[in-house]
Amino acid sequence: MNGTRHEEFREYVAERGNVLLRAATQLTSDRAEAEDLLQAALAKTYLAWDRIEDPAAVDGYVRRAMVNTQISWWRRRKLDVYPTDQIPDRPVDDHTGRSEMRDALGRALRRLPERQRLAVMLRYYEDMSEREIAEALGVSVGTVKSTVSRAMAKLRDDDALDDQR
Repeated sequence: MNGTRHEEFREYVAERGNVLLRAATQLTSDRAEAEDLLQAALAKTYLAWDRIEDPAAVDGYVRRAMVNTQISWWRRRKLDVYPTDQIPDRPVDDHTGRSEMRDALGRALRRLPERQRLAVMLRYYEDMSEREIAEALGVSVGTVKSTVSRAMAKLRDDDALDDQR
């Protein structure tokens, strides 16, 4: 890989790393494992960087590499787990509260008007700046700020989310 392409890859990772880490965390539900998964996917992407012609396809390539790597890790791990008659005396974390909160948040986001939902998702899920969101939506930065502000106020006032806290 020439120096220019190497620099392009480095800039891509610096710009999109946080968003990709969130996607990896959703796949693994563990921050340390997500970091390992993202690192493995980025290594595969680096090796294929010269073959990726469309810059818009890079996120999809990395996400697919994360999914494929995670599946490989699950398969490998499955061989390490053997059934037994003895039940371990270790407590198991109950993640139902976290799952219920995620479901409630998804429902609350769906109740927002489309423009507010889109602005919140771009701001907090895709980690885009207000300027980037304004360019993507074709509106002013002030409109983005007020739209996100109104959406967050609605989410704060949502009774269904209060029940989950």
